[in-house]
Amino acid sequence: MSDKPRTFPLPLSSVTDKGPKKQTVFSPVATPQTATRNAAHNAVYNTAPPKLRHAQPTLVPARPHAERTAPPAPPRPHALVSDAVRRAMVARVAKQGVHDPVVLAALDTVPRHMFMEEGLAAQAYIDASLPIGHQQTISQPYMVARMIEVMRNGANLARVLEIGTGCGYQAAVLACIAQEVYSIERIRPLHELAKSNLRPLRVANLRLHYGDGMLGLPQAAPFDGIILAAAGLQVPQALLEQLAIGGRLVAPIGERTQHLELVTRTGKADWTRQTLEHCHFVPLRSGVV
Repeated sequence: MSDKPRTFPLPLSSVTDKGPKKQTVFSPVATPQTATRNAAHNAVYNTAPPKLRHAQPTLVPARPHAERTAPPAPPRPHALVSDAVRRAMVARVAKQGVHDPVVLAALDTVPRHMFMEEGLAAQAYIDASLPIGHQQTISQPYMVARMIEVMRNGANLARVLEIGTGCGYQAAVLACIAQEVYSIERIRPLHELAKSNLRPLRVANLRLHYGDGMLGLPQAAPFDGIILAAAGLQVPQALLEQLAIGGRLVAPIGERTQHLELVTRTGKADWTRQTLEHCHFVPLRSGVV
């Protein structure tokens, strides 16, 4: 990536395929009565005000090439991928203590089941981390929301860096909140998986990079927020230096016993640290594979 100025939003196609894309709308997904009734019973979450919704990037499913000459076939019914079930997930996250309406609205916008294998789709909206291959996981919804809420702190974020793209789910949530999102993944197959998962959503303000996340992305710095999806013994100095003054970084710290740490840059060579709750993440590693 060069140092030349870039204009945003940037299309995800700039880092994926160059073929033409057309929009389509998936048909409604059938939901068993029990799942719908339970979701309606548990739902206490009210979505963000309309002006917050309009400020978010639109996640629009794109029609696959093979379906461009015929109406798309409706997706196979699944008990746990309905809008009602996703809203119930967001309601649980709100009950756990995440109150930022922008973060909750972003969680309600992104279809989590699209970021995991079909065999795990039934578990997409439970509050748990799930395997995505290569000994990595997709973070539990509460932890995604909690870390983003702490990093955002009620502010409008212009530029955010994510370390550890994984399957792309958290990057998609971040793209609903920040004006520009950069995400780095060190495992090549996961980088490709994230591109594949995100392509149908056409997220225009997200840039994916394959590289060593511990080095950050100095050519795009400084960042208003940095979020790490893997735990190290300490935050890499390179990431601290790429944080804008006043910016906030959230990272899991530790080996067997881990906790979330909030780092705020208060000056050119000054940072403050705050220890938050316990957590469990995969290890932060250097290099690429």
